[in-house]
Amino acid sequence: MAGFTLTTDQALESMPFCGLMGVEFTVVDAAEVRARLPWSPERCTIGGVMHGGALMALADGAGAVVAFLNLPDGGVGTTTVSSSTNFLRGVRDGHVEAISTPLHTGRTTIVVETTLVDAAGKQIAKVTQTQAVLRPS
Repeated sequence: MAGFTLTTDQALESMPFCGLMGVEFTVVDAAEVRARLPWSPERCTIGGVMHGGALMALADGAGAVVAFLNLPDGGVGTTTVSSSTNFLRGVRDGHVEAISTPLHTGRTTIVVETTLVDAAGKQIAKVTQTQAVLRPS
């Protein structure tokens, strides 16, 4: 393994879009990354439910960080090549927390599972994504 490390601030700085959305990284480790996104009206769809795109962006950001932290030797980054999301319930207040863990860390791909939970700890979505390992040109 390449042995990359990041602080919570570096994780956020590495993805400006997450900062724009209001994501906060709370745990940044190769075994688990946690990130939070507060509910707000600007992140909602009809009926005050947090928009699925905001939830998927949160999961993708947390998944990208855990994938980066598990890069194989010679890897310099990752990019999402597939993502599958199952939504289980809506979020109308509080926050959403993403908990990302690596399922497979190979030479060419890294597969990540992210569970999204609401402020009460209830599961609201499950995301599985595959990240391609990027190498220097």
